[in-house]
This record gives sequence, structure tokens and C-alpha cells, in this order.
Amino acid sequence: MKQQSASGALERTLGLGGVCIIGIAWVTPLVVLATIGIIAHLSNGTAPTAYVVTLMAMVFTAYSYGRMAQVHHTKSGSAYTYVGEELSSHLGFLTGWLILLDYFFIPLVVWLIGAAYLADQFPGVPMAVWVIAYILPTTALNLIGIKTTTRADYVLVAFQLLVIALFIGLCLAQWAGTPAGPSALAPFHNDATTVSAVAAAAAVAAYSFIGFDGLTLLTEETRDPKRTIPRAMIIVVLFFGVLFVGVAWVTQLVHPGGSFANVDSAALEIARAVGGNLFAAVLLAGLVVGQFACGLTIQAGASRLLFTMGRDGALPKPLARLSARGTPTLAVLLIGAAGLIGLFVDVTTSASFINFGAFSAFTLVNIAVIAHWWRHRPQTGVRGVLGWVLLPAAGAAVDVYLLCNLDFDAVAVGLVWFLLGLGWLAWITRGFRQAPPKLAIDRKA
Repeated sequence: MKQQSASGALERTLGLGGVCIIGIAWVTPLVVLATIGIIAHLSNGTAPTAYVVTLMAMVFTAYSYGRMAQVHHTKSGSAYTYVGEELSSHLGFLTGWLILLDYFFIPLVVWLIGAAYLADQFPGVPMAVWVIAYILPTTALNLIGIKTTTRADYVLVAFQLLVIALFIGLCLAQWAGTPAGPSALAPFHNDATTVSAVAAAAAVAAYSFIGFDGLTLLTEETRDPKRTIPRAMIIVVLFFGVLFVGVAWVTQLVHPGGSFANVDSAALEIARAVGGNLFAAVLLAGLVVGQFACGLTIQAGASRLLFTMGRDGALPKPLARLSARGTPTLAVLLIGAAGLIGLFVDVTTSASFINFGAFSAFTLVNIAVIAHWWRHRPQTGVRGVLGWVLLPAAGAAVDVYLLCNLDFDAVAVGLVWFLLGLGWLAWITRGFRQAPPKLAIDRKA
């Protein structure tokens, strides 16, 4: 819970360690096992290489977010605020609109992943039943107003890290005990490896990193945010980069190639192979409970965002109506209804929908850093050009490259969503003649 001083300002209680722990909780470690089969399949059995490519984009982008956090260190910010202040308020609004696409689809992906694993464990029950089994109780609890506690979130993260440690240990033990197994470098390259396959997998793998950018929203609660936030973002991204590459590496050591009985629940197949039914049951429990808790939190945050935007005039006013319990009923129901799209799409496609908005926002943040340097020249010479132009430009280039490697459906949905946002922006600003309303985007809502 946020603590406020007598003056009403947030108390700066977070140090580097605290910010990093929160970042790890927001990204959720077990997400790598939830999607490892998809990444291995798309990359033709070179999942760790795909994660290395994604890590490059995330490190460059985290660096640019850190630069913006340094510039705007007196207040919390996000992609839309940085783009709005450094480029234009209208472009900032559209950045927020693209991020809104993430909020619609992240709960859907979370529920879909959990449903895929339950369907694998209980093949006699249709997948649609499990999707609805996630949506209904989660939506009901959010309508009531149930919230998870920070302590519970940390316990869940610790459990996830324990499961991952066991997974890595069991995979390495099996590989070491198989004399005819693949070489240590085989997971990074094989005869079926192609640049296009790795790029397609890397574009989807970015879903695993979603959440690190939210650390900029802790600026007002962090001690020495100008120094702490940028360092924390790089640390969190590198932590998950090493973790994801490591998990992908051991997975491909014990299961070379990209063929699985079911790519959406491949980790369960690997868990049975290396640890038997008992470890598979532990992994399943972790994934199911983790996806439920994550879905509960994300749906609550997304509905609060819709409520705030409705209240501020950025979206239709009915979204700002509260129930007697103080919950934004229509917004919660809308996010729950969006989850029903999971009855018609798979995990890969739905994750790509999210990444369209993420890559677009990441690209614009990188460009915002360059724009700030161009106008204000906070640092000159070679270091200024390198830190404020070349590195952000590299980040933007990799983000655009991965954006272009999303599947056709994701790009089509993303472009349609962008055009809808452009039309809505034209309407509420009277043909772009007025400034757009502020978007109070807060991942901690």
C-alpha cells in the first residue's frame, strides 16, 4: 500500500533492492515455463537464441526508460507521459491507447495459458470449459472487490523461483546422465535454424518481459529515483534475461527441437520426463494458482484504468460508474468479456496481440529519448551521442524489427486498434484542435 506523508506526498521508502523485488513480482518468473513450448516451436528448437534476441531489445528499451526516468525524476511516469511530453500530447495519447490494447489482452493470455495446462492434464474436459472456469470466478471476485496482498504476491514469487530451480536442476541431471545427449551449444543453433524463425519466436518471447516498464511508476516512492529507477530496470531485465535463456537452454538440452504433443503446455511434458508425475503436479499447481492470482490482479488493474479514463473523458462516461462496493462494474465485465476471445484464439496469437502494443510503445520511448537530447542536449560529445542517440536508436530498430515479425493477425488487429484510437482522438479533440485528456495509466491500480 502506498504511504503518504503529512503533506500528502508519497513517502520515499523504496531502495534499489525493494524496487527490484517489485519488478520481479510484476513480471512473474514462471511465465517462461508457461510459454517455452511456443518459443521452442517457432524457433525450430533454438529457444535460448530467441530469448537472447529479445533480451537485446529489452535492455536497450530499459536503458531508454531509465533515461526518461532520470529526466522526469520528480514524478512517476510511463510510456504515454514520456512520449506526450517529449514528442506531442496527441502522440502520447495514441501511445496510451496502444498500451490499453495490452490491458485488454494480458488477462486473456493469462487465463488461456492456465486453461491450456488444465486441458493437458484433463484431456476429457474441453478447453473452453477451463477458459470460462478462469474468467467467471476471477470476474466475480473483482466485482466483489477482493484484492491480493503484497505479502501473498512475494510468497507466490518465491514459490515460482523454487519451481524453476527444481526444473533447471532436474533437466541438467537428466542431460548429464545421458551420454548421447546434445552438446551444450546445440540449443542455440541447429540445422533447422533460420533468422526468420528466431525473429518470429523472439517477437512472441517479448511477452515474458512485460511489466518491467512499470517500475517508472515507482518514482515518487523511491529514494534517489534519478539513480535508482534506471539501475533497477536494467537489473530486472538482465535477471529475467538470464533466467529465461537458462530455462530455455536446459529445456532444449533434454528436448531438442520444437515438436511437442501440445506446444501450449510443453513445460508439463518436460516436467513429466525429468521429474515424473509428482513434479509435474507441483508445476501444474504453480502454474494454475499463479495464473489465477495474476489474472485477478491484472483484471483489477485494467478495470481501474478503464474507470479512470472514463472519468477523465478519454473513454465513454459509463465506464466510470461504480457499484455500491466501489468497484467499476462495467469495466470489470468488459475485461471479462474480452477474455471470451480465448475461446477462438491460441496462446501464440493472443500474446502477439499484446506485443504489438508493447513494441509500439517501446519504440516511441526510444524515440522520445532522442527527441529530448535533440532539444536540450543534457550531455554533449561522444558520450552524449552514444547514450542519448545511438543506444536508443538501436533499441527502436530492434523493437521495430520484432514488431514486423509478429504474425499477420496480430499486426492486423493492432493496426485496426490504432485506427480506432486515431478516430476517437479526432472526435474528443475536435479534429486534433484541442489537447487530449490525460491518461492516468498506472499498473499498480
